[in-house]
Amino acid sequence: MSEIVVVGGGLAGGAAACGLALGGFAAGGRAVTLLERDRAPVHKICGEFLSVEAQASLAAIGLDVAALGGHRISRLRLVRGAGVVEVGLPFEGVGVTRRTLDAALLERAESLGVTVRRGVAVREVGFDGGLRVDLAGGAALRPAIVVLASGKHEVRGVRRRVGTVEDLIGFKMYFRLDAAQTAVLARHIELYLWQDGYGGLQLVEDGVANLTLLIERGRYRAAGGTWAGLLEALRASCGVLDARLRGAVAVLDQPLTIFRVPYGFVHRPGGDDVPGLFRLGDQMAVIPSFTGDGMAIALHSASVAVTAILAGEPALAHHVRVRRDVRGQIARASVLAGMARFGFGQAALFQAARLSPALLRLAAQWTRVPPSRGPAATRILRI
Repeated sequence: MSEIVVVGGGLAGGAAACGLALGGFAAGGRAVTLLERDRAPVHKICGEFLSVEAQASLAAIGLDVAALGGHRISRLRLVRGAGVVEVGLPFEGVGVTRRTLDAALLERAESLGVTVRRGVAVREVGFDGGLRVDLAGGAALRPAIVVLASGKHEVRGVRRRVGTVEDLIGFKMYFRLDAAQTAVLARHIELYLWQDGYGGLQLVEDGVANLTLLIERGRYRAAGGTWAGLLEALRASCGVLDARLRGAVAVLDQPLTIFRVPYGFVHRPGGDDVPGLFRLGDQMAVIPSFTGDGMAIALHSASVAVTAILAGEPALAHHVRVRRDVRGQIARASVLAGMARFGFGQAALFQAARLSPALLRLAAQWTRVPPSRGPAATRILRI
């Protein structure tokens, strides 16, 4: 019997597996098994910005972010139409692809003694007197603890209760910019405001630029319902983005896409929680991408789960603490993301930033995940 099964080998799952191994699991027969449905590392929809908090979380499990070849980012440009506001960030971030980062985490987990099984899909997680993990193909595992880190992918039996989901489509494409535009973008993240959506552009490793955006489905349809049509429309409405992409070469054949992500979701601990099941990453909370720090939240949730498991605390204590730690940041990020999507809100947001660029730094600070505050609380906090 595997004592702990981690479902999902992304940021949260990989970090949790590493933390558990460092805490004494994966040694002396205390097994940790990580199940990853993809056979090899893949690109994922993600802004790929590692904040200082995220970097600290990775360093705590022995992962050297500098060795991954990411791009250092210390400044922010907010762009609306022909207007640009620039400000220094209150910290230095790193742009690094999820494919590189996830691969490094799984390699680190394996080096610590975690059993990593790639190309294994989880069909269902159930509880019938004990936890049961049903795998595609008919096999089943009976762990004492399940760490659910399947990202935005739902697992039968333990689906999130997400409520209303907005009609937004996410796109991500990598570009190799020309030398002049690469130099202009260096050390910056650019956030673009356009009708019915927003996006961001930054450099990652190997001088490649990551363009990630969210757009209303109606705007996508109005642009012809194709990536080419949408990108042409967005470039026409934003001179800065148009300049960045002149002469650029797309790295992927097609953009990565995602639809109906439950931005603003935070798991509410309650009677429907499965005993022994710890929710991490997007299965615990989903912060809007405009100012949010989803990567740091994923890593923070992994750290909290590891602390609780090593202390012998129940999953409820973990869920209570993560909810307490992130719901304020997610609420503030939701307000800012809502403003960034619509004309009046965009105008107000941009004008405020133009009058006082320091507000952009404050927005970044207000939506950061807090530092770790020690062992998960065993008492039930007000939800």
